[in-house]
Amino acid sequence: MDSTRPKPRAIALMGPTASGKTALALDWAQRFGGEIVSVDSALVYRGLQIGAAKPDAAERARAPHHMLDLRDPWQTYSAAEFATDARAAVEDILSRGRVPILAGGTGLYFAALLDGLSPMPEADAETRAAITAEAEAIGWPALHARLATLDPEAAARIKPGDAQRIQRALEVHRLTGTPISEWQKRPSESPPFPAQVLPLAIAPPERATLHARIATRFDAMLAAGFLDEVRALRALPQLQAHPTPLELPAIRAVGYRQAWEFLDGQGTAEDFRERGIAATRQLAKRQFTWLRGRGGARWFDPATQRAALDAEVAAFLG
Repeated sequence: MDSTRPKPRAIALMGPTASGKTALALDWAQRFGGEIVSVDSALVYRGLQIGAAKPDAAERARAPHHMLDLRDPWQTYSAAEFATDARAAVEDILSRGRVPILAGGTGLYFAALLDGLSPMPEADAETRAAITAEAEAIGWPALHARLATLDPEAAARIKPGDAQRIQRALEVHRLTGTPISEWQKRPSESPPFPAQVLPLAIAPPERATLHARIATRFDAMLAAGFLDEVRALRALPQLQAHPTPLELPAIRAVGYRQAWEFLDGQGTAEDFRERGIAATRQLAKRQFTWLRGRGGARWFDPATQRAALDAEVAAFLG
């Protein structure tokens, strides 16, 4: 690469759920010749539309979108796979002289793409099948307890019901004899991100404002047919045949798990609504925690600082 040429630019638009990232990304894509790269772990799954707030046909017509609908809901998709696929999308966007706008709220995906991941063994189907069989026999909480003896640091970060992360931690330990927490401390071997990035974080200054937006959006999803969407997922033969659908990453997505449990007969409609909103608020809290821990991003309230936010992007892009 010619070292005298300026490095291409990209925007990283981060923030908790319901903070307004989608609208901003669309506006900037149209104003600055950008294309949107979704950084959201729910949007990679087909069939997750209403409950995942996936861009609809009209929004996709306003600007090109990448990293949507890559897997079926009975499949899995790792952060490493995301980093590989999203980097290819970014390089394609840059090759056409466009601006990548990375927009979403999945911190692990942002870290994998921008920073790279620590070197770790690839997934091993035989090992995973053995761990899954053990979980079916004794339960994931028991396997979490086993992980706590092998890798206390990882177990402290992973919830007893988080099947995907428990499985991965045990898998890495069985394949290498080294705790996954040790692997995660090793430096990344990934090449540098191919663009200079402007990291921006958006959120209202008052948490109560965000909570109100979350409740309003959840009610709008219900009115738009969210439960019918989940019924359609439940009717898919692959999900009907799955022994533990609630352990699949797609079905564990916020809102979907609570809807699935409600359709299984758990609680009243009002209970479901309250649990869905509470789970979304917990997600927002985790996203805030990740963003603050990462550092480096400039924070804005898009409702009151939109002009300053636009000016920041325009100045960065030149």
